[in-house]
Amino acid sequence: MFEVAVLTARDNVDLLVKQALEFIPSFVVITNELKFREVSDALKGLPTKVFSGENMLVEIVQKKEIDLVLSALVGFAGLYPTLAALGAGKDIAIANKETLVVGGEMVIHLAKENGCAVYPVDSEHSAIFQCLAGEENNPVEKIILTASGGPFRGMKKEQLARVTRKEALNHPNWCMGEKVTIDSASLMNKGLEIIEARWLFDLDPQQIEVVVHPQSIIHSIVQFHDGSMKAQMGLPDMRLPIQYALGYPKRLENSFPRFSFAEYPQLSFEKPDTETFRNLELAYYALKRGGNIPCILNAANEVAVQAFLEEKIGFLRIPEIIEEVMSMGNFIQQPTMDDYRETDKLARQMAGEMI
Repeated sequence: MFEVAVLTARDNVDLLVKQALEFIPSFVVITNELKFREVSDALKGLPTKVFSGENMLVEIVQKKEIDLVLSALVGFAGLYPTLAALGAGKDIAIANKETLVVGGEMVIHLAKENGCAVYPVDSEHSAIFQCLAGEENNPVEKIILTASGGPFRGMKKEQLARVTRKEALNHPNWCMGEKVTIDSASLMNKGLEIIEARWLFDLDPQQIEVVVHPQSIIHSIVQFHDGSMKAQMGLPDMRLPIQYALGYPKRLENSFPRFSFAEYPQLSFEKPDTETFRNLELAYYALKRGGNIPCILNAANEVAVQAFLEEKIGFLRIPEIIEEVMSMGNFIQQPTMDDYRETDKLARQMAGEMI
């Protein structure tokens, strides 16, 4: 049903090679140029062409062999390839939330201009997307993004001051990469999703609400202007929203585990603690301010999270650094691509100097 035309990775040579040997894509890109020879040697004898470097990634997503690009890069790095793919008329399945956080207006405008579809892959946005199917003529009153609360749900600042890297990476429901897992623990992941939802579904900030749902069974909810609500439910398994985006508008049969109400006799909900977990409020502020402020938020967060993972700062220092950088950055109401590039660079510099 699907044919893999291109596979890419930054550093994970082993998995890239394993998948290339299985699917025999036309092209493989390892963006870390130091690992080009290792990948090239491992795939020697295959018809697959091997390239390296971030510039090549931007070029390769425009190839005629590609119909749909699954953008799953981490961080700001996903923006350029996504824009290049849309510019070449490719549909996008977007798993890289930072792309829409930084340049959402630019991305959605380019998609509309080129008649490209943008399919959300995050479980929460996929849930909203599914709930809106068939509701094109019914105004949305608000959407409710659900959050698990992460491993530190219920903790206060005194406790968070002592949490470790290992504890932060121990998510109760989802198996994700390190950066996303830390974002989930700090609620920044939900903050980024708020900004992403604004662009995906053309909403105002006051139409986007967050509720903590520890079981992660209801993935998000849409409330319509008559007060009725639709929710998308399922086990916390990223394979389902990925498959839905790839197969849309069809629902493809699979053998994934099924949800049982008997195993989940109670589903609970609570308000997020934004006083303790400051990142959610910082994201709302960035969304309401607009311009290049979400770009500053994202860049500072990426640097702060990496510093925490390297055990250079404590967990509570993450939102402090983000807020300080946001207060210092120069505001640009209508940023260009060059402005985003410069904003990202300067915000990272400022955050780095605070560590």
